[in-house]
Amino acid sequence: MRGGSVGLALATGLLLQVAACRAADTPKQNGSSMTKDSSAVATRAPASSRPTILFIGTSLTAGLGLDPDSAFPALIGRKADSAGVKVNVVNAGLSGETSAGALRRVDWLLTGPGDVIVLETGANDGLRGLDVDTTRANIDAILRKIQEAKPKATVFLAQMAAPPNMGQSYFVAFARIFPDLAARHKVTLIPFVLDGVAGKPELNQGDGIHPNERGERVVAANVWRVVGPLALLQAP
Repeated sequence: MRGGSVGLALATGLLLQVAACRAADTPKQNGSSMTKDSSAVATRAPASSRPTILFIGTSLTAGLGLDPDSAFPALIGRKADSAGVKVNVVNAGLSGETSAGALRRVDWLLTGPGDVIVLETGANDGLRGLDVDTTRANIDAILRKIQEAKPKATVFLAQMAAPPNMGQSYFVAFARIFPDLAARHKVTLIPFVLDGVAGKPELNQGDGIHPNERGERVVAANVWRVVGPLALLQAP
């Protein structure tokens, strides 16, 4: 997918996706997020024979406002179980984080296991109108670190977007970051994860931004559609 094909027709939904990853300027931590001083929150008891899916992301990954067991990473773990593959799930979502923050903590995150790694970052950069080249460089460096530390891991990169009110040139340039880097690093791009959720009050929390439990189930289905077939190949 080329960035230029991400048309403004998706702008409203993509803006909601960006907003879903936003928190206050000081990152907040809920039960499924993590900081450098905390331990990774695994949704399953560690078991060395099980592959580990490591989710690195923002509040969208953390499941801001929900019980960690209702966030989409935990639901992905249950989908894997239902498919006959027992996995460990580590939710390393951190609300309010930019790509620079993810870059600063990725080395620490990679000291743990990660057979499948899902990277969801950059939305807060777009929301704040940060320099596109800087965001690209940060995500490029994150992917490089992941592949150096975990050369056998199956890696996924989630498409993010900037608000359309930043202007079309910024919107398109920002969107191009993700398919370009996915192609460069030969990782799999996950399309718009809030497809079918954004803009639907019944699938979002009271803020109209973050998915509720029903919405998280839709998000999990969207992510599993891409991650599931390849993640299953990691089964021992």
